[in-house]
Amino acid sequence: MSGGPIRADVIVVGSGAAGLTAAIALAERLKVLVLSKADISSGSTSWAQGGIAAVLDEGDTFEAHIEDTMIAGAGLNDRRTVEFVVEQAPAAIERLAALGVPFNPGETVSERFHLTREGGHRARRIVHVDDATGWAVQKALERAALANPNIRVLAGHVAIDIITERHAEARGFAERRAHGLYALDREAGRVRRILARAVVLATGGASRVYRFSTNPDGSTGDGIAMAWRAGCRVSNMEFNQFHPTCLYNFQVKNFLITEAMRGEGGILKTPDGRRFMPDHDPRAELAPRDVVARAIDAEMKRLGIDFVHLDMTHLGAAFVEGHFPTIVARLRELGIDPVTQPIPVVPAAHYTCGGVLVDRHGRTDLPGLYAIGEVSQSGLHGANRMASNSLLECFVFGASAADDILARFDDTPPPPEIRPWDESRVTISDEEVVVSHNWAELRRFMWDYVGIVRTDRRLERASRRVALLREEIDQYYSSFRVTPNLLELRNVVEVADLIVRSAQSRKESRGLHYSTDYPGLADPPRDTILYPTRA
Repeated sequence: MSGGPIRADVIVVGSGAAGLTAAIALAERLKVLVLSKADISSGSTSWAQGGIAAVLDEGDTFEAHIEDTMIAGAGLNDRRTVEFVVEQAPAAIERLAALGVPFNPGETVSERFHLTREGGHRARRIVHVDDATGWAVQKALERAALANPNIRVLAGHVAIDIITERHAEARGFAERRAHGLYALDREAGRVRRILARAVVLATGGASRVYRFSTNPDGSTGDGIAMAWRAGCRVSNMEFNQFHPTCLYNFQVKNFLITEAMRGEGGILKTPDGRRFMPDHDPRAELAPRDVVARAIDAEMKRLGIDFVHLDMTHLGAAFVEGHFPTIVARLRELGIDPVTQPIPVVPAAHYTCGGVLVDRHGRTDLPGLYAIGEVSQSGLHGANRMASNSLLECFVFGASAADDILARFDDTPPPPEIRPWDESRVTISDEEVVVSHNWAELRRFMWDYVGIVRTDRRLERASRRVALLREEIDQYYSSFRVTPNLLELRNVVEVADLIVRSAQSRKESRGLHYSTDYPGLADPPRDTILYPTRA
C-alpha cells in the first residue's frame, strides 16, 4: 500500500525551465509541488549551451523572427502560435534578467545584451551567458523556486501515470479530468498518490529512445507516454531533431558542441580537410540543423568514416577561448585543444519536435492536464525546431499555462477519493537483466531504422521489433514491482511506437523527416495526429 496521499493545489512534473517558470508564477497564489525524478538540476535545461532567441536589436523585427521560424518549420508551424511566442520573448528575457540571469552584456552603449547568431536566424538575436546559458538560467530559477514558501520540491520521485476518474473510489460520480498522479519514491521504494486540481507536464523530450543523444539519461518521453495513456492526442512524433555536432569521443558520449560555434565562424570539414557544407546548401554551416545533420550523415556514409571535423582554429585563441570557455575547458580535459585542433563531431538525437498536442495555454485533451516545453506539440516548431527557440518556448508557455490555471482554479473541483496503488499481485523481480537488455535493443534498432534517413522497409522492421518488445515489457510490468528503470523502459517503448507510427504515416520528406521512398513534398502540409483508444 502507498499510505495517505500527498496533496497540493498544482503538481508540476519536471524541474527544468518550463516547469520552474510555471511553478514560480503559480506560487504567487497557490501551493505548488514540483516533482523531479532525480535531483532538481538533472533535466535538459542545464545542458543548453547556446541561448534564447528574442528580438532585442533595433535592426531586427518580430516579423523577421516569425518568418525565420516558419521557414525552418517547413510549412507545419501554427503561425498564430509562432507570433504569440515571438511577441512574448522580450518580456520573458526581462523576467529572467530580474531573476538574476547574468546575460552577457552588449559591446556598445546602445546594446544592453550581447547578441549572437545561430543557424536559421537572419539576424543576431540570441541572448546568452557565455556558452552555458542553460546552466545559468536553471540556477536562477532554482534559487527563486527554493526560496518560495509556496513551492515544495519533491526530488527522487518517478511519475508513473496520470490519475483520472478511472482511479477514483467506486462511490458516486467522478469528473473526467486529471486529479494528480502516481509516483515512485526512489528512496522508500513505494508508490505514492499525489493529488491536485491541475497537473503540468514539463518532462522534456524523448531523445534517449536513440542510441546516440545529446540529452541527459532522463529524456525518456515520460510525459508524452503518460498523456497518451491518459487519452490525449499526440502529434508530429516523426520529427526528431538530430544535432549535427555532438562530440565523437568514447569517454563522453553526449557532450554537445553548440550551434553557436558554427554561428561564430566554425567550418565543417572531412578528416582530410575538405569543407563540404557549401556542396549541400548555399547557407553552408548556417543552414538549419536538419540540413546540416543530413549533410554530415551523407559524407560519413559516402566516405565510410565515423565522424567529421568542426574547425575553429582559423578564428584565433582569444576569440575561441573568450566565446566558448566551458567547451574549451572540457575539450582540453579530454585531450582536444580546439584552438589548434579540429573537433571530431557526429550527429546525435537532440530534440523532440512533436509531443502532446496543446493549445496556446498548454492545455491538453484531458481537462486539468497541461503540457509545456519539449513534451508538447504547440505548433511553434513545425517540422524542425529553429535554434534557441526551445528555451523561449519553455518561458512563454510556462507563464501562459500558469495564467490559465490561476484563472480557472476557483471553479475547479478538488480531487475525489483515489484508490491507493495496488501491489498485491506483483513480486520483486530477480531478472533486471531483462530490462537492461530490452533497453539496449530498442535504442539500437531505433538508431539504425528510424534515424536521420528513413525507408519504408526500415520502418516496418522497427515496427515489428517495437511490437515484440512491448509485449515483453507489458508482461514484465504486470508481474513485478515497478523500478525507475522499468518505468523509463515502459515509456520509451511507448514513445518508440508513436515515432514509428508517425513516420510510417508521412508519405513525404519534410523538415526532420527524410524518407528515400518519398523524397518530395506533399501538398498541402499536414500535421500527423495520433488518436489514443481509451479502455
